Parts: sequence; structure tokens; C-alpha cells
Amino acid sequence: MDDANGLLSPSASTKRGRDPIFAMLSKCQAAAAAGADVVNGTIGALLEDDGSLAINATYVDAIKASNALDVAAYSPLSGLPDFNDLLVELALGPERPTLLRHVEARAMATPGGGGALRLTAANLVQPGSVVLMRDRHWGPYLGFLGEAGLQRRTWPLLGPNGNDADVAGFSAALNATVAEQTQVLVWLNDPAHNPTGLSLCAESRADLLEAVVHSALEHPNVGHSLMIDAAYTLYAEEPHGWATTLAGSMDAGMMWPENLMLLWAVSLSKSHTAYGARCGGLVALHPEGEALDRVYEAFAVTGRGTWSGPPRAPQTAAIGVHQDAEQAAAWGQRLDDLTEVLARRRTALVAATEARNVPLNPTHDGFFAWLEHERASDIVDFCASRHVYLVALDGGVRIGLCAMPESCMERVADVMAEALEVVG
Repeated sequence: MDDANGLLSPSASTKRGRDPIFAMLSKCQAAAAAGADVVNGTIGALLEDDGSLAINATYVDAIKASNALDVAAYSPLSGLPDFNDLLVELALGPERPTLLRHVEARAMATPGGGGALRLTAANLVQPGSVVLMRDRHWGPYLGFLGEAGLQRRTWPLLGPNGNDADVAGFSAALNATVAEQTQVLVWLNDPAHNPTGLSLCAESRADLLEAVVHSALEHPNVGHSLMIDAAYTLYAEEPHGWATTLAGSMDAGMMWPENLMLLWAVSLSKSHTAYGARCGGLVALHPEGEALDRVYEAFAVTGRGTWSGPPRAPQTAAIGVHQDAEQAAAWGQRLDDLTEVLARRRTALVAATEARNVPLNPTHDGFFAWLEHERASDIVDFCASRHVYLVALDGGVRIGLCAMPESCMERVADVMAEALEVVG
């Protein structure tokens, strides 16, 4: 008999294995329950130094204060209009007026940033296609691709100098894809990249944008969609860097091809510390409003057939917070405070690892840091034997500094240095 007594379809029978992040978290929790002094660097959520979840109370309290109608009633399938307007604001920031002088914007609420990924995977390339992404990326990307019948094509995270974007590598991957497909979709998680904490500089952003625009102009019969995965962007030094780069290019006379769309996957999970509220959305820019309306009609059909409708109460809570000057200021101050916590932890980790010759990747913003290593599982297993719990992913070790107190960074660096000596 086939898998699960023949109940699973052949395609479903390939879905195996535990998520490596939650598997290591379980080990950490078991060790802590047994009395071990653990350092938990597995979690992808921002924790206080005492291990409790860091909360932006302004937004969470607004959800708790939701009225019965907002808790119980449906949201419009594409989201509440005021929330969709807020999504555009969160994606574009102060560059919104400049950009909207040149192009049109549309937005749709989704259950978290994952919903935005699903919309693009289901609509912007054909099943059987590849989606372009960097070779170090959030692991669940592959699940979203698999569910849509897609595969990945990668380009290197870093260029030859080990710091900036590999524009040549990106262009090569883009050219190969344009030669094979009638649509091209790029997923680019920036700034505050998961799992490395890398943020692209302005020059790298401009070079990548230029490569996409050039490709679209050279191949007018191939649709080009560049999606910025902005999950961690509000914790970055340049939270609206892509909007700034785009606005500068347009003011300098950039020609926007009709076969090019830029999108932002927006998540309130991190910026509003509401991971379980499943609140986010997808913002798109294009010169033609009619083209965007048709695209978003398709998106709405996918949403209806996947999650029915987005949750209403998290949307109304976000609207209320951001439309009230006092609440918006309180939310923003808490966001700044949490960003400073992350900055101090990162500074401490980088200093400690540099002192011990542990070669972390460049890391700038957000929740994570990264150690490139071909034997990541061995490194992580050794660290776990010393009760420092990290996550092994393809190509390296993810270090969840979002979950680790600043006071633990010396210990983490010591254990990682020892692991490198033992594993090699």
C-alpha cells in the first residue's frame, strides 16, 4: 500500500520532515525543562531579555479592544479600504507622494506576509516555472513554491567582494529565466534579510533595479515582477530604501516598461509584534491602473480560494492606531526601542565573534545573523551540546539574536568558536 494506506496523493507523499527551526526549539525547551542553562537562538520572534515575547502594546491593545462587529464580521475579500491605504504607506513611507506622481498603486490584505507570497506564486508565473531568489533565503519559501508547482533558481547572496549584491550573478539568472519563460518573478527579501541580517546598500539596490528594468525593456513579451519581501523592513536603518531608490530612479528619468510590476509583501507580524494575528498584504506599483486592477482581480480570486478572506479585527486595529496621532507616536516609539535592542545585541555579537575569529556574514539589521558553513548541522549539534541552540539551514547557521539577551553574546561566540575548531 502506498503512503498512509493510499490516502495521500503521490504529490502529497513527498511532504516529509519536521521544520528544522521548530525541531531545534523543541530540543532547547526540553533541555530547559530538565534544568539546563540554555541560550535559545532558534526563535524567529523578538523576545525580551527574560525570554518573554516583546510586545508593542499599542497595537496589541487595539486588537484586544476590538468591538464585536470587527471580531465577528467578514472583511471584504481584498481587505478594508483604509487598511489597504495603510499598506501602501507602510511599503512606500515618505516616498509615497513622489512615486504616486509617476505610477499607480494597489493593495490587498492577506493573512500575513505569507499570504502575499502565495498570491504572487499562484498568479505571476506558470506552474512548472522557476522563481528567482538568493541562495540564502527563508526556508519556507520552498513550501510556497512547492504548493504552487514551482521551483527556485538562485543567485549568490553576496558578490565577489563579499559585501555587496552579486549583480552579475543576478543578471545571469534573470537572463536564463527570460529565455525559458513568458513571466519572470523575483522574490527579494530586503532589507534585514532572513536569515542573515544583510541589508543592501543604495548602490546595490539601484544596480538590481536597473538590471530588471533593462531586462523588461529588452524582452517586451516577457512579464517581469520584482517582489520585495519587506517582512523586517521597519527594523532596518533604511526601512523604505527600495521606495527611495525607485523614486530617485524615476526622478532621474527611468523608463518604466509596461511589462514590469514592482510589489511589496508587507507583514505586521514583526513590525507590530502580532505574529499570530496573521495580518499583512501585497502592494503593487505600475504605470497603468487598469493593468493593476486586472492583476488584483486575479489576486482576489486566489485569496477567496485559499483563505476565504483576511481577518478583519487586526486590520481595524491597525487603522485605528495609525490614524490616531497619539497612538501612532506610541507605536513608533516602541518600534524604535525594539530596534535599538536588536542593534545592541547585533553589535555585541559581532564584536564577540570578531574577537574569536568566528567569520559571520555581513549583518546589518533585523532579527538574525548568519555563519556560512557547509557542515551547518554539525556546528549546530555541537553548539546544542553546550546548550546554545541555533538553527542549521542550507549553507549555514542562522543565529536568532532576536531571541538572545545581549549578555549571552560572549557565551554564544565562545561556543561557536569551539564548534569551528572541532568541526573544522
